[in-house]
Amino acid sequence: MTKLIFEKSIKGMNGITLTDEELNTDFLPQEFLRKESPELPEVSELEAMRHFKELSDKNFCVESGFYPLGSCTMKYNPKVNEYLASLEGFTSLHPLQNDEDAQGALELMYKLQEALKKVTGMDAITLQGSAGAHGELCGMMIVKHYFKVNNQPQRTKVIIPDSAHGTNPASAGMCGFDIVKVDSNKKGQVDVDHLKKLYEEHKDEIAAIMMTNPNTLGLFEENISEISKIAHANGSLLYYDGANFNAIMGITTPKQMGFDIVHLNLHKTFSTPHGGGGPGSGPVGVVESLKEFLPVPVIDFDGEKYIRKYNLKNTIGKIKEFQGNFGVLVKAYAYILMKGDKLKQASQDAVLNANYLKEKLKEYYELPYDYTCMHEFVLSGDKQKANGVHTLEIAKRLMDYKFHPPTVYFPLIVSEAMMIEPTETENKARLDEFIDVMKNIAEEVKNTPQNVLSAPHCTPVKRVDETNAARHLDLRYKKDSM
Repeated sequence: MTKLIFEKSIKGMNGITLTDEELNTDFLPQEFLRKESPELPEVSELEAMRHFKELSDKNFCVESGFYPLGSCTMKYNPKVNEYLASLEGFTSLHPLQNDEDAQGALELMYKLQEALKKVTGMDAITLQGSAGAHGELCGMMIVKHYFKVNNQPQRTKVIIPDSAHGTNPASAGMCGFDIVKVDSNKKGQVDVDHLKKLYEEHKDEIAAIMMTNPNTLGLFEENISEISKIAHANGSLLYYDGANFNAIMGITTPKQMGFDIVHLNLHKTFSTPHGGGGPGSGPVGVVESLKEFLPVPVIDFDGEKYIRKYNLKNTIGKIKEFQGNFGVLVKAYAYILMKGDKLKQASQDAVLNANYLKEKLKEYYELPYDYTCMHEFVLSGDKQKANGVHTLEIAKRLMDYKFHPPTVYFPLIVSEAMMIEPTETENKARLDEFIDVMKNIAEEVKNTPQNVLSAPHCTPVKRVDETNAARHLDLRYKKDSM
């Protein structure tokens, strides 16, 4: 069992000496000075390194195993991306540097904008967003300001499918919109008849529809052209949640589907690492009629040099300091350059991998929507639940086989949901291993369910009280608790 670093502490041991001189603290207000030294662990540099290496070895990451986390697109991040983002010319550049002294960085951002315009079909892009939800917030702020400028304050409602990502209603709600839910049909797609009824009921109160396509079930919305016509005939806007963009790169674009605003997750689709709170990047693209509403600055080229442009007539202002998470932008641009015209192949491989897993597993787990999927699909553990084993236990058992569990209990419209996204970076041999393990777990549920109910058995931390942990956070070390 790993000891706390405080338990490894040895009185008088230290790993570094900051200075041999006495520090003069007379310039600091007395009320801010400690009366006693902080109780810090006393360890050598070597022991500190060993401690954190031991902790890192216990973490699961895409480099250590299969990570089929549905809707999160946990693909492998090539290490060349990290190398390029660490180049001194990028890391030593201050965000307040004059444009004349930052031409390389501005050129990279401009060319990234142009590449993202091409793959989305949009007419203008901002790179400021820090993550997908931040991009959503930006998009909803644009929607809000657009109708304010056009003297339509009555548009206070946003339609969102019942299968949507939870961030969609949260982002719209934060902008003051009322949420109207549209149902899914028997094929797991937006019920167009219900959508028409909502438009008849709310008419010119509707500001926008927020959609993901393919949706969270991994299914392409077959009626997206009709949905777009319904929205635009009403004068409302269509917003594209780009969380699932990994399924359509180079095949189609949100613009072709009729969307007006789109956010992308560079930390998903474009292979820059995410998780653990960041960093991320959520650029937002808009059609021509909305380009003056983007946050500033946007990066432009005047024919001679790259500049930060602030003079957008109806800008919503700034949504983040400076120009976004620049290191993530570098990695995304490196990925796009590396792939070139093969971005389409990445999506095709992701779709192929997902359909392969779906077909191999649907005999062992319930498949609520048995259609050709895109980049991900959703199984149900209802069959196993009948034997007293829930999806949560199946997820825990997967950890014993060195596989990260898929997303569970989402989307909410599927009972005992397991949302699986293999991405394009996994080969067939790894997918076959996952299939075999899922089959084994299904057999265990039938024959030795206790093996699954008591899982995980092989992880550093066994079963925890997740409800209690969520409600009573205890994240601070207390010396007296040792």
